[in-house]
Amino acid sequence: MLPFGNGRSYGDSCLNAGGMLLDTRGLDRLISFDVERGVIRCEAGVMLRDILDLVVPKGWFLPVSPGTKFVTVGGAIANDVHGKNHHCAGSFGCHVSQFELLRSDGSRRRCSRSENPEWFRATIGGLGLTGVILWAELELHRVAGAMMDIETIRFHDLSEFFRLTNESDANFNYTVAWVDCASRGKSLGRGIFTRGNHSSHDSVSMRVPGNGLGIPVELPGALVSDTVVRAFNAYYYHRPRTRFRRVHYDSFFYPLDRIRNWNRIYGPRGFFQYQCVVGWADGRDAVQELLSRIANARGSSFLAVLKVFGEIQSLGLLSFPRPGITLALDFPNRGSQTMHLLDRLDEIVRESGGAVYPAKDARMSAESFRRYFPMWRSFCEYLDPCFSSSFWRRVAS
Repeated sequence: MLPFGNGRSYGDSCLNAGGMLLDTRGLDRLISFDVERGVIRCEAGVMLRDILDLVVPKGWFLPVSPGTKFVTVGGAIANDVHGKNHHCAGSFGCHVSQFELLRSDGSRRRCSRSENPEWFRATIGGLGLTGVILWAELELHRVAGAMMDIETIRFHDLSEFFRLTNESDANFNYTVAWVDCASRGKSLGRGIFTRGNHSSHDSVSMRVPGNGLGIPVELPGALVSDTVVRAFNAYYYHRPRTRFRRVHYDSFFYPLDRIRNWNRIYGPRGFFQYQCVVGWADGRDAVQELLSRIANARGSSFLAVLKVFGEIQSLGLLSFPRPGITLALDFPNRGSQTMHLLDRLDEIVRESGGAVYPAKDARMSAESFRRYFPMWRSFCEYLDPCFSSSFWRRVAS
């Protein structure tokens, strides 16, 4: 069996072909909220959206958030999710103070840095394989309100991206870049850099943006052809934009949440998401090589996100975030052509001493997994004997 949250992982880490899924969404109670200290305790099936609805009006925010708020707390811990503020806050697990773990033999363990610390480290980033998280306690981040002050800057190549990153990390809590993966030559790695902070003005009462449009049906695959993606990327890169803006946090953190069924854009064959991190030693060269291979292979990607991970160490034995440069992309599923491209990207990641994110993977090899996560054998000591997943059987059996 395998605990199942809200199913927002892109690959098979939350799937269990031939086995059982334990639906944890029924664990949806908010247990306590210390408004003075900014500490919330809730059951593992509570979604990040539910926490935000409660705490933002009280002047608090999630310490770390991924690109969707439709993720359960248990899922955020199991995948040790990260966000735009990794350089100053680390990953989600860094802000979990304790949780309770239920094993298949009926035993329960309260886990923290001081109580059952080995189980604490195994479960953070442990892909739901150590047992069911029943509840967790999370330390929040103080904010003045719901608004963000952000700045967007067009950059022309990778060198300019790294310059912007270096000058932004000290003064901006959130930094991220969209990259045009279709660009080549002198324009290789061009994109849009965004940096921002929570606004210092009390604007909790500002209206939450309404739901955006949805995609009612699966669209033809031709809409994500290389020609269309190149045209869209060129338009998105060159279109006029306001450099300084104040926006609601929902628009800044969760733009795709406002497009219902956005995955249908990729047509009936779907897409692969690929997120990797490469080490600092040769990271810049590795990112340049990744982008070159993608452009030369015409591996169309609308959504390409580039970010630098900071030095804060993740706690989990299998945590993905680590110091380096991370690149996340969506590739339309074109069968063997796409699989071949991803295999070639894997070569670069392995040589750089990096890793691919299990929560967004559907095809990494067992050999690659074991190189990406050298602590995997130590992790096996904490596996629940009745728990497994399609991902785990693929990479560790």
